[in-house]
Amino acid sequence: MFGGVPNARADLKSGTLYALVGEGGWIYYGQVTTEKLVGFFRKRDRQIADPESIIAAEVMAVLAVVHPSITRALRSGRWTKLGRYALPNELLCLPQFVNWPVGTLDVTVSENSGTDRKTRVDDPAIQCLERTTVWDAEQSIPARLAADFGVEEPAWHVGGPIWRERKVKEEQARRYPDKPWYQLPTDWVSTGT
Repeated sequence: MFGGVPNARADLKSGTLYALVGEGGWIYYGQVTTEKLVGFFRKRDRQIADPESIIAAEVMAVLAVVHPSITRALRSGRWTKLGRYALPNELLCLPQFVNWPVGTLDVTVSENSGTDRKTRVDDPAIQCLERTTVWDAEQSIPARLAADFGVEEPAWHVGGPIWRERKVKEEQARRYPDKPWYQLPTDWVSTGT
């Protein structure tokens, strides 16, 4: 962990770069976008890398992070601010998100044009899109980044992209067959796991 700063506050200005301690002691990196989302890079290290090599890495995920949780993470030493840098091109465009309401297989995809498109959760074109949700900087982001990085076996309950959210729902149905709220709809299309 980094040294916590008791009076730290989240800096949500575009380009703010953070390092954070993830699972297994790995250091991951995230940068605040113009929409106050956080873009996480496909890069992890045991020691903090130089900012130029961080922002040159591929973007792994762009997520909505609960802003007060970033403040808590800075104060606890789980996150540390590295400074403010120019955003890479990948973080300049607004990502697409999928709104998947509970109890339905019908979803809404936010299009970059500002319009929304209706489809079903098993639509092959949306499997890698992010489900609309917000993540806690300390409680959820470390497991999420390990799952996205894809080297270690992720916890079964870590969602994110639609394909992984579907696996979570299938596993919940398998683990809790006596709970009606975890039962899959009759027209569910399996992910094949």
